[in-house]
Amino acid sequence: ALPEQVIDDVVASGFQSAGQRCSALRVLFLQEEIADSVSDMLIGALKELTVGDPAYLATDIGPVIDQKALNNLQAHAEYMQHNATLLYECDLPTNKGTFFAPKLYEIADISVLKQEVFGPCVHIVRFKGDELEQTISQINGTGVGLTRGIHTRIDSRAIEVVKLSNAGNLYVNRNMI
Repeated sequence: ALPEQVIDDVVASGFQSAGQRCSALRVLFLQEEIADSVSDMLIGALKELTVGDPAYLATDIGPVIDQKALNNLQAHAEYMQHNATLLYECDLPTNKGTFFAPKLYEIADISVLKQEVFGPCVHIVRFKGDELEQTISQINGTGVGLTRGIHTRIDSRAIEVVKLSNAGNLYVNRNMI
């Protein structure tokens, strides 16, 4: 994959619209060989984001839709304190509202997530390149599969993922929203 394109598309897919689109990125699977460098680049990109009032052009991420959504995200963040490694958390604005700090986590595997998270949270899972089929089988086993994406410059890899995935929409080398 082209790392810079991955970063742009992860930020757009996972954090734009405060991560509240039905097609938003929730889990980012990174092949072990590139996981450290892509994670570092993603953290660098997140450091540049501004959370605040969407009426201002400088704002990248606005509030979540309502207090119920905020409560669900806060409960998820509490759960993640014991089940994940927090890699980065954006700063919150000082103004009032239903703002949730966008977060980047690393989790051991997808089974850590007990429900779908509707907000600006992306969870990284590392996988071995020779275990792609097993990894996709785990993803398919969640029962969640509206949208998936893959970034690769290897055509046969893209075709393999498309064939193995149980998803309503599968995007190759672009964002998911």
